[in-house]
Amino acid sequence: MKKPSPMRAPRSALAVLCLALGAAAVPATAATTATKAAASADAKAFQPRPAKRYTIEQFMATTSVSGASFSADEKRILFSSNESGIFNVYSVSVDDGKSVALTASKTDSHFAVGYFRHDDRVLYTRDQGGNEQNHLYVRELDGTERDLTPGDKLKAQFLDWHDDGQSFYVSTNERDARYFDLYRYDAKTYARTMVYRNESGLAVADVSGDGRWVALERTQTTADTDVLLYDTQTQQTKHVTPHQGVAAYSAATFDPASTQLLMRSNDGTEFTRLIAYDLTSGQTREVEKADWDIAYSVFSRDGRYRVTGINADATLTLRIVRTADGQPAVLPRLPGGEVRGVSFSRTSARMAFYLNGDRSPSNLYVYDFGTRQVRQLTRTLSPEIDPEELVEGRIVRFKSFDGLSIPSVYYQPKEASPTNKVPAVVFVHGGPGGQTMRGYSALMQYLANHGYAVLGINNRGSSGYGKTFFTADDGKHGREPLWDCIEAKTYLASTGVIDPERIGIMGGSYGGYMTLAAMAFRPEAFKVGIDIFGVSNWLRTLESIPPYWESFRQALYQEIGDPVKERDRLIASSPLFHAKEIRKPLLVIQGKNDPRVIKPESDEIVDAVKKNGVPVEYLVFDDEGHGFSKKKNQMEANRKMLAFLDQYLKPELKK
Repeated sequence: MKKPSPMRAPRSALAVLCLALGAAAVPATAATTATKAAASADAKAFQPRPAKRYTIEQFMATTSVSGASFSADEKRILFSSNESGIFNVYSVSVDDGKSVALTASKTDSHFAVGYFRHDDRVLYTRDQGGNEQNHLYVRELDGTERDLTPGDKLKAQFLDWHDDGQSFYVSTNERDARYFDLYRYDAKTYARTMVYRNESGLAVADVSGDGRWVALERTQTTADTDVLLYDTQTQQTKHVTPHQGVAAYSAATFDPASTQLLMRSNDGTEFTRLIAYDLTSGQTREVEKADWDIAYSVFSRDGRYRVTGINADATLTLRIVRTADGQPAVLPRLPGGEVRGVSFSRTSARMAFYLNGDRSPSNLYVYDFGTRQVRQLTRTLSPEIDPEELVEGRIVRFKSFDGLSIPSVYYQPKEASPTNKVPAVVFVHGGPGGQTMRGYSALMQYLANHGYAVLGINNRGSSGYGKTFFTADDGKHGREPLWDCIEAKTYLASTGVIDPERIGIMGGSYGGYMTLAAMAFRPEAFKVGIDIFGVSNWLRTLESIPPYWESFRQALYQEIGDPVKERDRLIASSPLFHAKEIRKPLLVIQGKNDPRVIKPESDEIVDAVKKNGVPVEYLVFDDEGHGFSKKKNQMEANRKMLAFLDQYLKPELKK
């Protein structure tokens, strides 16, 4: 269950799914001859050979890095890294690539927000043991720390800086746990003033650079959203996206002159496009579109460049244009991979970005527009791993039971062949409404390296494939999306290099729920299941969601089911109430401090399955929430997952 995103906050905020069990018969398998032929052709394109095996310790020696903020003098970049085993804040020199740790936590992860606009103070955020009660901190020039959002049981979020750099904006839910108010902080004294008092459950999305306008978002349903504008001068709120039918609107960014609000919308189209709303006239115009969803669009600080990210078939592609003439920016030649996380220095003389590939984790680079020189600032892949021994993912599609084409990201072990058939797992992403993307995945590479084919399925209801595909699971949760997963098994078997009797299913959050649903509602389909932070009882989960999700609670109920009005529907959807049907080995992984899928969700499904006499293993991490923030825990979980799969999908290892 992912954190809220601007475009689809309700769906991506919580792994919510309703499954009507037993009422409808599951259609027969529909792997067509064409699908089988395509799968066979894919398999033949990759010549089998033995792979060099790497241990989990070698994989976890790889470093994860994120974020990029230039210092005021444009000579250093602030970023986050888990080099120490947990995320801390680092500063790296643009000239020589030397990095310095600015925090040294051994318990809770610290994530960089950015440098102050005019000096070397630093903003960062952290929670406590994964409870998602994030506070905003400042590291003073002398290295001391100050909590800018003190208090218990509150969540704070940094929004943006005012144009003059003398103040910045933060939202917190300290006044009312359900709603986020917006505050303006003085950058010198840290004195704050409330800018917007949230009484109606709108989500604060952005603030214009001049501080006058606040972009707000309202959720009707998971696919129907609106944007409103709050004028801090008149204290009036205006709805700026009236529309007919179902359409998603979300705020992208204000322009540097604070004259326009750029928004993403799929109103009247299949894919989200970029439109501009004139703050004076109220007129709108189309700015940019693609044959895929526009994921985001942002300006450089001085407005010289605009960067647009396009979700093109599970690959993020970027367009960087000069705003003066709309022409593409001149960029350096780079090795293969995706450019992500672009950030500009104050004068746009330099650009920081990440490069990520299937066989290479994200690395931070900096490009100098004047000299046209590019420098790699991090080297994150473990030096003991040869990227040639890892697996390049590829996009595959198969026809599901009703003919709908299901896109997926497929990783095939190097040794797989018709004479050496390998086991496989169907990997279900989080959400619902999430998406499996191309790019480096330590877990998928670890499994592929140890002989498992991995199919990252984008079942119906996933993001990135248009409005029709995204809404294709509405009111059908646990039937059609689950049946897509069953057809994924059929596709894997049709490749000719996978043993159809050795296919499992796994996933995290919503994917964990789908794993449990497969185990309970289609117990014959998969050999094993691995549930990572997954929902087992929708009644409890919907009743215990964090209070700060209030703004989309009703949309959540409409999508999944109302725990009061639709109790029977949610009972039918919940694997816990059908645990007696689970007959295959199950591994469950849970964070003790998870605020989204609380620990009783896993406790009770484990206890229930044990009563069946079914092998079930349970791994709980006392210092994690909804996901992994510590390398040692991720290492333990990944090692356990591989051992579990080996035990049941590679019986030859027992001999």
